[in-house]
Amino acid sequence: MAKHGSLACVGLGMMLGAHVSPRSRSHIEQAEVVFALVSDPLVELWLQELRPDVRSLQPYYAEGKSRQVTYREMVEAMLAEVRAGRSVCGVFYGHPGVFALVPHLAIDLARGEGFDAQMEPGISAEDCLYADLGIDPGTYGCQHYEASQFMFYQRRIDPSAYLVLWQIGIAGDRSLRRFATGSAYRGLLVDLLAQDYPLSHEVIAYEAATLPITVPRMERMPLSGLVNADLRLQTTLVIPPARPMQRNQVMLDRIAALDLEASCTETSDQQ
Repeated sequence: MAKHGSLACVGLGMMLGAHVSPRSRSHIEQAEVVFALVSDPLVELWLQELRPDVRSLQPYYAEGKSRQVTYREMVEAMLAEVRAGRSVCGVFYGHPGVFALVPHLAIDLARGEGFDAQMEPGISAEDCLYADLGIDPGTYGCQHYEASQFMFYQRRIDPSAYLVLWQIGIAGDRSLRRFATGSAYRGLLVDLLAQDYPLSHEVIAYEAATLPITVPRMERMPLSGLVNADLRLQTTLVIPPARPMQRNQVMLDRIAALDLEASCTETSDQQ
């Protein structure tokens, strides 16, 4: 039986007031305590119209402070209220489960301690990316990696599919204390990508619009231009396919054999 006290982590989506679902809004309005980590001061002001008592998690960030410490403090702030028997809502921009560690940690901890905890989805930057750039991930396939993780580990990528690298503005950061890395780090990333893509290959620096009066950033440049580009924490790098898909003739022949066998079986059954 769940203890008294509960946690709901909900997503606001990317655009101010436009993406929040009825279920997420209900959690925000009905919770006893509301915490928020959102993308823009205007979004926080909008949220305060729903809940004037909302508690911002933004002050836990600090230049030079490890994000691991920051995340633990955010989780503990929310869980302290849950343990006190209150219904708590954590409000996060985008989708609370996409490139957002705090909601996952908080929900896992709350459930581990016997409390009811749930996550409500929101429209993420990935969803906006598909709409704004006109990409259907089912056409060629789509690979997603966090940029630093992509650099730190040996990953097998397919240049015939889209490659999406998140948090490109801090690519190569091992400290978890920075909010940006410089051109030298991007140069290393370009060197890595150049093993599979020509330096002239067009890539896209993407940022979803967060206000109705703004437009998404969709800046196209050659891969080589990435080194000196204006890249921020919220910038996502989209690399379109660089080569056509290669037919797997061996597999196609095996499937054709199965199709033929199935067809013969159907014919036999009908006789």
